[in-house]
Amino acid sequence: MKLNIALIGYKFMGKAHSFGIDAAPFFFKDGIEPVKKVICGRTEHLVKQAAEDFGWEEYCTDWRDVINREDIDIVDIATPTINHKEIALAAIKAGKHVFCEKPLSMNAQESKEMMEEAEKAGVINMLGHNYRRCPAAALAKKMIAENKLGKIYHVRAVYLQDWIMDPAFPAIWKLNKDIAGSGPHGDLNAHIIDLARFMTGDEIDEVVGMKETFIKKRPSPVVERELSSMLKADGSNDEVEMIDVTVEDACSFLAKFKSGSLGTFEATRFAGGRKNYNRIEINGEKGTLIFEFEDMNRLQYWNAEDPQEVQGFKSIMVTEDCHPYIANWWPPGHIIGYENTFVNEFADFFRAIKENKQVTPNFYDGWKGNQVLDAVLKSTETRTWQKVDEM
Repeated sequence: MKLNIALIGYKFMGKAHSFGIDAAPFFFKDGIEPVKKVICGRTEHLVKQAAEDFGWEEYCTDWRDVINREDIDIVDIATPTINHKEIALAAIKAGKHVFCEKPLSMNAQESKEMMEEAEKAGVINMLGHNYRRCPAAALAKKMIAENKLGKIYHVRAVYLQDWIMDPAFPAIWKLNKDIAGSGPHGDLNAHIIDLARFMTGDEIDEVVGMKETFIKKRPSPVVERELSSMLKADGSNDEVEMIDVTVEDACSFLAKFKSGSLGTFEATRFAGGRKNYNRIEINGEKGTLIFEFEDMNRLQYWNAEDPQEVQGFKSIMVTEDCHPYIANWWPPGHIIGYENTFVNEFADFFRAIKENKQVTPNFYDGWKGNQVLDAVLKSTETRTWQKVDEM
């Protein structure tokens, strides 16, 4: 079965998606042949280079030129958040299957509209939460579903980075609320909210949060190449245009789940020394599970039912054929990496299209995630607890 793909976006996620699309049929023998037909981006010389580097047959500078093409089966959206809704709705209207990066949209209202239109059209839709495709994360979900932890008491999740701590770092689109929607809240909290929902099968009921922007003005991205020599120690320079940062640098929130479990979530780009520290710990009456992405092939497990003399955290190396996804990869003990989560992700997406069965996470999950994101942001403004279902 051939599936012709149009990829909208060509930078970090465009590269990751291109790799996942290429490698999926190599490792997953599902009789599916994805074809990298056309890649789209606004800057012609850059998207042309991306087409050559990532192996796409064609390139274009306007996604509208490809949405209605009869030779396109899938529209893959890897653009800034502001563009997700418009592109997805156009693709759905054209009858295309849609893969969209997270967060699904700028807010829950937009996401609900996207979900409803996708359901009405009957197209397969998938949301890009690749961390679900880490075998260790999928094993955690399986163990919780099998009642290995019993009643869940706590979900404790953090996603920590440090890449914008330098005041001279420019005001890129991720720091513009009108384009990104929010900062690490929508970028990073979105991931750990999804992991919590995925692993526990539970929904967040209400939240209360706080956020802060530590560096409120940054240099224009136009002068990025010369910043190191032009700026003072505090990131300022009278000759450089300084831009307002309109998103948060850090956002934390407390959560109450519908089951009664308690949750804490923290996302920041100001955790010095942390590059991509994505960690979730789940405590239950019968045990604890810990997943850390920086050690993504392991799952830590404490079992309360072990004899006291041998109690302690067990490190499970999730590389056996019995573990999720691993039978498609290497012999036991041969680990996989970040890029391989996209391979697992696209393999699931392509199989869903072939079998005409909906896949998860999908636009419904995107809507539920956006509800939590919106409730937290409203809470930071009102300084009150907010009900997620009211967003």
